[in-house]
Amino acid sequence: MNSTTCETHARPLLDELKASLDSQSFLPKSLIGKAATYTRNQWDALHCYLDSGEYLDSGELSIDNNRGERAMKPVAIGRKNWLLVGSPLAGRRSSVLMSLVGSRKENQVDPWAYLRSVFTDLPRGAGHEDLLPDRWLAANPTHRWAIANRRKEERLAKT
Repeated sequence: MNSTTCETHARPLLDELKASLDSQSFLPKSLIGKAATYTRNQWDALHCYLDSGEYLDSGELSIDNNRGERAMKPVAIGRKNWLLVGSPLAGRRSSVLMSLVGSRKENQVDPWAYLRSVFTDLPRGAGHEDLLPDRWLAANPTHRWAIANRRKEERLAKT
């Protein structure tokens, strides 16, 4: 979303939301009441964010935290499973693998090619630094994960 789109669409919607919140009263313990109270309590921070120009002017920042929520989903799902990891050393190894896979995803590296290379090159003495996803991709540019770009384009086309 660019800054013109943000200013044209987001500002009026947020102004309308604020007017609606101010004109209505809700039962405080109802779900909508709790949501309205939360929104009112956070409004100054949101307004400051908007007025700073970071959101409306740049058009690069997202008004929601969906990306962060999606990134945390595997952690939340696996939390109980990791209780049974076996030992502190196994837990450390598991966390290193999860970190590698997450970093690989963030850097849009083809998972199959990357993990095959890591598990092949690491025992042969390859340096850890060279196997970090961003550096590995720089050395193997043909293995950019095209699916991530297609999904992003599909999400943008829906809006």
